[in-house]
Amino acid sequence: MGLSMAGSLQLASCSTQSNIHDQPMTQEHIAATAAPADVHSYAQPEEAVTRHLDLDLAVDFDKKMLTGQASYLIENKTGTDEIVFDTRGLNIELVWLGEAMEETTFRLGEQDKLLGRPLTVRIKPDTKKVTIRYSTSPDAAALQWLNPQQTAGKEQPFLFTQSQAILARTWIPIQDSPGIRITYNAKVTVPQELLAVMSASNPMQKNDSGVYTFEMKQPIPSYLMALSVGDLAFREIGPQTGIYAEPATIEAAAYEFAEMDQMLAAAEKIYGKYRWDRYDLLVLPPSFPFGGMENPRLTFVTPTVLAKDRSLTSLIAHELAHSWSGNLVTNATWGDFWLNEGFTVYFERRIMEELYSKEYADMLNVLGYQDLTNTLEELGRDSKDTRLKLELEGRDPDEGLTDIAYEKGNFFLQNIERAVGREQFDKFVNAYFSTFAFQSTSTVKFLDFLRSELIKGDEELAQKINIEGWVYTTGLPQDFVVPTSSRFGKVEEAYQQWQNGKSAAQLTTKDWSSHEWLHFIRMLPEQMSRQQMAELDKAFAFTASGNSEVLAAWLLHAIRNNYTSADEALETFLTHVGRRKFLVPLYKELIKTPQGKEKALAIYAKARPNYHAVSTVTLDDLLK
Repeated sequence: MGLSMAGSLQLASCSTQSNIHDQPMTQEHIAATAAPADVHSYAQPEEAVTRHLDLDLAVDFDKKMLTGQASYLIENKTGTDEIVFDTRGLNIELVWLGEAMEETTFRLGEQDKLLGRPLTVRIKPDTKKVTIRYSTSPDAAALQWLNPQQTAGKEQPFLFTQSQAILARTWIPIQDSPGIRITYNAKVTVPQELLAVMSASNPMQKNDSGVYTFEMKQPIPSYLMALSVGDLAFREIGPQTGIYAEPATIEAAAYEFAEMDQMLAAAEKIYGKYRWDRYDLLVLPPSFPFGGMENPRLTFVTPTVLAKDRSLTSLIAHELAHSWSGNLVTNATWGDFWLNEGFTVYFERRIMEELYSKEYADMLNVLGYQDLTNTLEELGRDSKDTRLKLELEGRDPDEGLTDIAYEKGNFFLQNIERAVGREQFDKFVNAYFSTFAFQSTSTVKFLDFLRSELIKGDEELAQKINIEGWVYTTGLPQDFVVPTSSRFGKVEEAYQQWQNGKSAAQLTTKDWSSHEWLHFIRMLPEQMSRQQMAELDKAFAFTASGNSEVLAAWLLHAIRNNYTSADEALETFLTHVGRRKFLVPLYKELIKTPQGKEKALAIYAKARPNYHAVSTVTLDDLLK
């Protein structure tokens, strides 16, 4: 999932299951596949676990419902008479066993606000297949139903899902844990004028029937189950890459992401063959709550990266990197989330360095460090949530989706690279991805692998790597190396000149990237006069910026300094953009004053219907 600037039960037939892993499984491999206890799932995979899903759904935009059935191939490991699924807000109608569709009994447990209700199905020791007929609720948290006015084209409705972290259970009865992987096939029926796409093999154009079929041959965790339905067009970028978007957006998207093939080649050069066949993007309407979501084969991406100058494409490098870290090797529980995101930020920066230079990647590292510092201050440097290994029992796993996992995780891996050298570290990471391919792993298993494959009893090296200080200690280690950027040095010189009285219009800013502009804006003093704000705005047109990162950073200053010339831009931004990364800081800044809170509540009342549940859950609490 894309947070930083710079994130089906395999429906393959039983005969394909032996091909899930590219190499024979050793006993160590088999031990590594055992799913650790997941405090965010009711499933009991050590007793009975799903292996493959056949999904058959009809999409009803009028009722805002999905109806159909989920048919699972299961493995009954212990001969138990029950299998447990996760559900939240689903209407479970009937459950059948086997190919003969023998009706069986089931029960739904008590409702938990966060986890939903366990669905316990009565099975037999020899049961191989369980089929569940169900429908979703109109307010299912994973499903974002958009009316035509909320889309770019303004003519057709739109649907997209967001399953991470534990929202797949709101649109599929499923064993909703990242430690459980499945393959899947699906059939989805939609209105004839719309196209359906999933985290699987996808059609490239609409058909006359409105019925689309999908196949995901590689086993994936439930949070990577994804569906979108809308008036979509497809544009090929390269032999393995392409873009889906609304017709009104497709040209801009094709320009913005024209370098996808080069990114894929750069990624493969560093960490080996891409294992998911195609890599396509789906540009969603603005209400999408994240920068990107790394659904296999089809990354969902926010339109806020359409800056018209390819300046924000590090987000695409991030989501592409997830094809290795997260999708190929997955955090076993949400307390291990840094394994997904820390590796992905590290890999993202490596891709950008390969494509654009070390100086470019250095800028991303400095911006990431700034984000990390802000998060440490917000959480408190002694907070347990500043550890890499998190304890999230009884809490929404979204509370762990912070820059700690992303940036502290990245800097830990950079620290290991410094300790052993890039060449040796790359060999280690390649071995890690190969050993745990298409499996879930935990912090403990990763650290065991690190000790056995890289540290190898070298006490001096162990001290340099400092596992305890990085993974289990709050804040940052004392030996943390603060990143620097030569290009930002020139930005700092220009800023100092402005501070010393040089007019903004006279500063040397030619050829600055959006990263340099963002660094400049972040350096500005919190308190500025209206004259200073107006001077900067006149010289650099920040309020009219088409770059979402630059605009969001500038609007924070506008709020702090009551720069009313940006009021219209602020309201437009908050009512048209649903990306939580931007929304939360802006609303937090607004509510610091009574006048600002009144403005925030008025804007939120208008904007809330356009936001995804992932955003409104946070904002409802903030603005109550």
